[in-house]
Amino acid sequence: MTEKSKETGRFQTTIGGQALIEGIMMRGPGKYSVVIRTPDGGVVSDVKEVKLIKERYPVLGLPFIRGAVNFFDSLVTGVKALLYSADFFPEEEEASKFDMWVEKHFSKKTADGIMMGIAVALGMLLPIGLFILLPTFLAGFFEGIAGSGFVRNLIEGGIRILLFVLYLVLVSRLNEMKRVFSYHGAEHKTIYCYEAGEELTVENVRTKPREHPRCGTSFLFVVMIVSILLFSFVSWSNPLIRAALRLLLLPVVVAISYEFNRIVGRYNNSLSRALRKPGMLMQKLTTNEPDDSMIEVAIEALRLVIPEEEGSDRW
Repeated sequence: MTEKSKETGRFQTTIGGQALIEGIMMRGPGKYSVVIRTPDGGVVSDVKEVKLIKERYPVLGLPFIRGAVNFFDSLVTGVKALLYSADFFPEEEEASKFDMWVEKHFSKKTADGIMMGIAVALGMLLPIGLFILLPTFLAGFFEGIAGSGFVRNLIEGGIRILLFVLYLVLVSRLNEMKRVFSYHGAEHKTIYCYEAGEELTVENVRTKPREHPRCGTSFLFVVMIVSILLFSFVSWSNPLIRAALRLLLLPVVVAISYEFNRIVGRYNNSLSRALRKPGMLMQKLTTNEPDDSMIEVAIEALRLVIPEEEGSDRW
């Protein structure tokens, strides 16, 4: 029988997912799947083997090193899955001059690689600019009233959290994102059902919560909090130097946040529930209740990555 959590009596899996355009990506210990609900109502699935860089370089799998490595790897995999899902829903707009130039001068494989590289770069640069660099410069306007570098850093952290929450609120109101967030809810509900040891049916999944303690939204919120604590020890009056230091410390922030999430996600006691409560509240913005067709997609995506060896995906 699958090993259970000593405190909850419930199996906790390392399988995680990501909502896509009319679909879901699920990632297990050995493979990841992408399942899309096509415009004609059909279901298309794709399964690929997970290739972990730590298998070639074991040192990258060590605690406080693996966090940044896994985060970047997850970002690349997520962008690939998102671009794959977007292919089923082409926009009616004409291709840009840049797209046409790339397609003209490179092979399809190389062109796809270039476009994915740009997407990954934007996926990293935009949040870094919005949630790391912008708060650093905005905090400079409070230089006269801050009184000390420590207080200025706290103000900067408050701005960072405010921007993050406002961003989630605004995004959650976009019609295009409401269905994506419903698929996000379907992903969480399906994983909950699997962890509970129940049969993966629409009826069983539908009853489960849509917020999950090991969600990426919770991880990002932890990154915000850890950055406030860590950056408070690094004070510099020059905003450019402060911004550079923030960038240098960012891998450390991600590494600490990753280990924190692993520990908090493993237990279910009063302390762990209190620590993950803010992240769970944030998920009320990034998850919606799914319909049955979305749940069917989530179930199929999860089934495709459940390992043959029972319990080998234990958290």
